[in-house]
Order: sequence, then structure tokens, then C-alpha cells
Amino acid sequence: MSYKLIENNSAIPLQQIPVLDYNDFYKETSVLLKNEYCHCVNYYAIPESGGLKFICCIADDKARNILVASFVRNNDETSDIESLTSRHYCMHIFEREIHEKYGIAFSGHPWLKPVRFPFDRKDANSDLGNYPFYDIKSHELHEVGVGPIHAGIIEPGHFRFICTGEKVLHLEIHLGFQHRGVEQLMLQKNSLLQKTILAESIVGDTVVGHNTAFVQAMEALGEVSMPQNTKIARTIASELERIAMHTADLSALCTDVAYQLGSSVLQGLRTIIINTFMIWCGNRFARKLIRCGYEPYPLNPELINIIKQNLDKFEKRYIEMVDKMFDMPSVLARFDQTGSVSKEQNLMIGAVGMAARTAGIERDIRQSHPYSYYNEISHEPVILEDGDVKARAKLRDIEIRQSLKYIREMLAKYDQESVTLKTKPETINLKPDMFVISLTEGWRGEICHCAITGNDGSLIHYKIKDPSLHNWMALALAVRNNDISDFPVCNKSFNLSYCGYDL
Repeated sequence: MSYKLIENNSAIPLQQIPVLDYNDFYKETSVLLKNEYCHCVNYYAIPESGGLKFICCIADDKARNILVASFVRNNDETSDIESLTSRHYCMHIFEREIHEKYGIAFSGHPWLKPVRFPFDRKDANSDLGNYPFYDIKSHELHEVGVGPIHAGIIEPGHFRFICTGEKVLHLEIHLGFQHRGVEQLMLQKNSLLQKTILAESIVGDTVVGHNTAFVQAMEALGEVSMPQNTKIARTIASELERIAMHTADLSALCTDVAYQLGSSVLQGLRTIIINTFMIWCGNRFARKLIRCGYEPYPLNPELINIIKQNLDKFEKRYIEMVDKMFDMPSVLARFDQTGSVSKEQNLMIGAVGMAARTAGIERDIRQSHPYSYYNEISHEPVILEDGDVKARAKLRDIEIRQSLKYIREMLAKYDQESVTLKTKPETINLKPDMFVISLTEGWRGEICHCAITGNDGSLIHYKIKDPSLHNWMALALAVRNNDISDFPVCNKSFNLSYCGYDL
């Protein structure tokens, strides 16, 4: 095997990444992706002198390492590249993005459509107005378009349904309406603080997940080691974010099936958790809480006591409400066997996070590639089998109860007498000519940040992947053969990010 083996949050010299002939790269990558325990966490191209360098990162969840390799395509090469998607459909989104940005043609790719319409796309004539929707010509079918302007408070996205009567035959999801240039801004921002604030803004409901990935990448590049207390605090924040967002989603699912008691109570309980962040760091979504190289808001006895009290207040009411919800026939009638996505389908599209775990796939970075304090927790992923709305709701419930247990255990481990890095470092000197990959498990699923430094130690490339990049396709599959009226509850059962996709 020619791939380089590294661990999560590891920085290696860029020159250590093997450069393969494409035929060898294709064969080795195909073999890896046949393994159910291996999945591609990132695959992208970067310009270099005279051509493009392609970097592929595949996580081996059983061996707990990440395999990295590359190949180079010179500018004078005009032939198509054989598509990996033709053998492994999970690679479709990566090859589509490369094609859109650089014009690389992948022969055999079934669906080379635009992904984001970035400002620097190769074909400037490709725009939102001429997106090539899939079409079926038949007098017996009709199309239903939703968005990009929605009735509720939601980000822009267009959903094109092909239906026979009330049944959905096909759904195509068209995003790319708000490309913000986040990856380019990571290179343009001068200070580490500016970059950190930008990382907090990638996805507004996943501040901890994305910012932890960024901070760990920078600390790996700067060879900064954080004490156990800081790792515990970051992990507590991650699990609080999981509780808050899972609770909010359970509330929204109740709203979509007209169970107003559950909607109101759970939304109020979510407020208890995000207000805990407010007390901790002054922001309800945990902005300012996590910083590179130090801990700006260390826990103290008073704060630890407040967190414990809030968890107790939350848990008692939460369990009573959710147990009642899952005992309601009217709720179960809308959840059970609605929006099912099989294990085979989830493996095919490369689903991650909740979407994968509700269909029998053990894919959880906290267990397979642990970071922060997850090494000490010995996390056991919650795995369900049915892959439907009920499973996605139930998984949230089980994970909330699991997170409550983890946080209490970590609070007991937090050593209030130990030295905590409260002082902001003047700078973190990033090592030159390095590559780093940082994976975290956000509440939606796997987050991946990759960075490359130049010969002066400055960032010259930054790549972000949110779990929604994979899982929007799971939603498209979930609604097939369901009534179109079930789309809202299917959609909310995934609650995918628009801005996490439209970077």
C-alpha cells in the first residue's frame, strides 16, 4: 500500500505524502473503498506550479488511522481522468467539486453537475439559472418546485420533486445560492484570532464542532500541546452542543407532526442548555469559548455547580417529555417507516454521522479517531438499524442521555487545582511546508479540516468539509416512494446545513 498512514490531528511534512501515478492511485483507492470500515473524508485539488495536485484522505475506522496519498496532473495533459465514482458512488461529490472548480473531466462520472457555483469556478457561464435538473418526460408525472425562497426562516435551497400523484419518484436538491468564500478567507485573514472567528462562523449551529477542528489543526501545525483540563472543557462543550441541537431537532420534529406540547417543552429545554454556554463564555452558541493555545474561560467551582444544576433541571423534564412523545400513537404513525434509507444506500453515498448510524453503520469520529478527551471516555457509538424518521429521532434521544452521562463524568475529572493556560499566546508559529488533517464529530456528523502551510509557515491552502456535503443525498433518497406531504418531517429528521454545504 502506497498511502501514508497518519493519525487524526497529525501534521506531517507535505513531501511525505506519496505522489502516485494515477493508475496506481485509482487501483489502491478502489481497493480501500471496498472495505466497509474505510471511507473518504476528503478529496480535493490544489494548484501548484505547472498543474494540479490532488490529495485524497481515507479514514480507516477499524485501524483508527487516516491514509493520505496524492497524484499530479500537469497543465499540458488534456485526456479525461477515469472517474472513481463509476465504481464508488461515495466519491461523486468530491469529483463534481473538482470538475466545477478546475474543469477536470472525469470519464464515466454519471452526474458531473455543479456543486456550489463558487466565484472562481472554471466555467463562468455556469450559473444558478441554468442548473441541469434531472427531467422525466411523461404526461402522468408532474414537478413540484420548492424554494429557494421558503415560507419559514430557512437558508436558500431549491428542491425539485418529480411526483406521480402524491408519491415522490425523485428529488433533486439544488444548493449553492450563498457561496461565502470561507476557505479563501482563511488564507486572507491575517491574525489567528480572525481565522478563529471565521471558523466559528462556518456553521452557526456547530460552532464548537468546526472551531475545535480548526483549533486542533493550528495547534498540530504549531506543535502546541494542551493540558488535560482544556481537553475536558472542549469535550464538555462538544457534548453540550450535541444536547442543545438534538433537543431543538426533536422539538422541530414535534412541530412537523402537530404535537405542540412536545414542540413547546423541548424548545424551552434547549434554551436551558444554550443559556449554560451564555453563563460560561457570554455567548449562547459558544463563540469565544475555544481558542488556539489557551483556555479563555476555565471552569471553576461555581460554574461547575451551575452546569450540574442545569443538567439536572434539563434531564428530569426532558425524560418525562420524550418518553411521552415516543408513546404517542399519532407521533409514531408519522415517524415509523417514513423516510427510510437503507444501510446499502448510506454506504453507497458515503453518509456520515446520524444518517449512517441510524442505518447500522458504525461511523463516529469520537470512537474511531478520538480527539480531545474522547480517548478517556471510551465512547460507544449509538447504532440503530431502521434508517427512518423514527430511528433518527430515537438516536437523538439516546445520544442526549449519553451526553448527559459523559458531561457529569468529565466535570468530576476536571482538576480545579491544576495549571490552566489562561494567557493568550502572542503567536503560534506554524511549521513550514506541512499538511494537517483534523477530524471532529459534530452533532450532525463528521467534520474535516485540512490545511497546508507554505515555506514561510503561512497557510496557503485550507479545505473544509461539513457532514451535510454527504448527507443531503440521503435526504433525496429518503423521500422516494413517500408522500410529498412527508417531506417536511423527513427534512427535519436530517436537519442538514445549507451554509455548511455552501462554503
